Amino acid sequence: MSTTPFVNPPEMNGLVQIGSKEEIIRQRLEEARRQLEREAGIERQSTQRFHRPTENPFTRSQRDHTTILFGGLTWKHEKLVHGALESLGYKCEALPVPNKKAFQLGKEYGNNGQCNPTYFTVGNLVEYLQDLEEKGHSRQEILDRYVFFTAGACGPCRFGMYEAEYRLALRNAGFDGFRVLLFQQGGGLNQAEAEAGLEMNLDFFLGILNALNIGDVVNDVAYQIRPFEVNPGETDRVLDECMDLLHEVMRRKRPWTLEGKLGALMKKTSFANTAEFLGKFLNQLYGDEYTAALEEVRDRFNAIPVDRTRVKPIVKITGEFWAQTTEGDGNFNMFRFLEKEGAQVLVEPIGTWIMYMLHQAKQKIKDERGLDLIMNRIPKWNLGKVFSSHLDTKQKVAKLTVAESIFKREYHKLVEALGGIAHHLTDQYEMQRLGHPFYNSRSGGGEGHLEVAKNIYYSNKDLCHMVLSLKPFGCMPSTQSDGAQSAVVSQYKDMIFLPIETSGEGDVNAHSRVQMALGEAKVRAKNEMKSVLEETGTTLEEVQRFVQDHPEMQRPMYKFGHRKGVIGVAANFVLHAAERMKAEMRQTVTVEAATV
Repeated sequence: MSTTPFVNPPEMNGLVQIGSKEEIIRQRLEEARRQLEREAGIERQSTQRFHRPTENPFTRSQRDHTTILFGGLTWKHEKLVHGALESLGYKCEALPVPNKKAFQLGKEYGNNGQCNPTYFTVGNLVEYLQDLEEKGHSRQEILDRYVFFTAGACGPCRFGMYEAEYRLALRNAGFDGFRVLLFQQGGGLNQAEAEAGLEMNLDFFLGILNALNIGDVVNDVAYQIRPFEVNPGETDRVLDECMDLLHEVMRRKRPWTLEGKLGALMKKTSFANTAEFLGKFLNQLYGDEYTAALEEVRDRFNAIPVDRTRVKPIVKITGEFWAQTTEGDGNFNMFRFLEKEGAQVLVEPIGTWIMYMLHQAKQKIKDERGLDLIMNRIPKWNLGKVFSSHLDTKQKVAKLTVAESIFKREYHKLVEALGGIAHHLTDQYEMQRLGHPFYNSRSGGGEGHLEVAKNIYYSNKDLCHMVLSLKPFGCMPSTQSDGAQSAVVSQYKDMIFLPIETSGEGDVNAHSRVQMALGEAKVRAKNEMKSVLEETGTTLEEVQRFVQDHPEMQRPMYKFGHRKGVIGVAANFVLHAAERMKAEMRQTVTVEAATV
């Protein structure tokens, strides 16, 4: 580029312009544009471009006097995450379950047209900060001593706008400058400082993953026991005790480090970091702190007497991540409502979402194999570059395959420690096979093809009587899924599928719709039990008397299997009990014959 100055002979507005050729060309174009605008009577308006607001950093030196706020999951998950963060030396606090007041605050201080989780989560943070102010904390103290940690993403749904909504609502509510730490699904934490206050290291990720996995398993077991408890409220009481125990275990757990003489020796070598990484990894795989605690939790749960002869339709919960997870006003308190109406709720674990993200990342790498060769115009005969490209793809896929295997292993290890009655993670490749014909598995946003695949999977595998899909009003990915679900339901005639859009109001209407669909599921569950009793030639009273004589069958951890074509817990339990009754009768007859 030529930068030789020269004098431009023509005058423009009485000025002689001096500069590079490119600068003079730009000046001439600008002057011509302004002249045309004046002739056309167009008034130019200044354009203000958006710039992400500068935010005060959260540094390591502030860690001791700064509280990290978080939320958005069930109270069980949040209590364990709280313990995991405290074990790493952080001050933290989980936000309360969002209520309708939070929803109204979110609408008041946020933008119009946002989805339900946005209003609830944004308003919940504002409500919490306002409560702090009412308790005597100054606004400056709140800004200095609190930060909010949340997840974010980029993509087709409004989840990618959460950060901007948090900042807008906080500014409108008078908390401009409040720090929001955003963990991006595809890019890590938005902290550029080397001395960041929140360190996203291996200890952090292992602690959070263990908290989420344990929360999933305990939550699943509690929802399996509660509908059949003999003494109302006992499951919740035991659950509270167990969560206190597990929180203490998480809080006291210290990250594994190199210790002793060997540790001191290794720290002097260049292999110190590798050795410590391997040590942490092996401790995760073979340590027993969590499994030992879950075995104690198992024994406490197992002391709850249950009556599995109660006929309960099983309702599988699917839908948008937040709406299917929260347990409050954000989804019309739907789980408790279902249990009150006589249903057994099959909740969705967070682990499924983690496995889905791993699966999608792996699929993307496979789909993009060789794309770098095309973009860089590398010919096929350049065997070295081609081999290197394909080897790189294989290595990336292999790493994710290992990650999938390890995650499933760790999750199922916790399932077995808690008695083995919690559901195992669904196979993502089976989900892709089932969902792809109706919803392209490469489509991103929300839960992608999972909503469609879960409906087919749980209905056809005889795992539920009804599928209830909870999603925010106007959620684009879920709306697309609902469109595909119409084709699914038309092909699988026996499905009971009900989509419910959640918002800050409309509880009565939503509950009424659920009651109607649930009525059909109840009829199906009762007919199923009737068929089982006819098949076995027994009565419910006979089964109940048999169970009274066998106390072990009244325990939650008692296993009795699942027969193909039979969905309900009561129906499967009666089948098992009838088999035991007949076996004991044959044994009695044999003994009597031998005695004679």
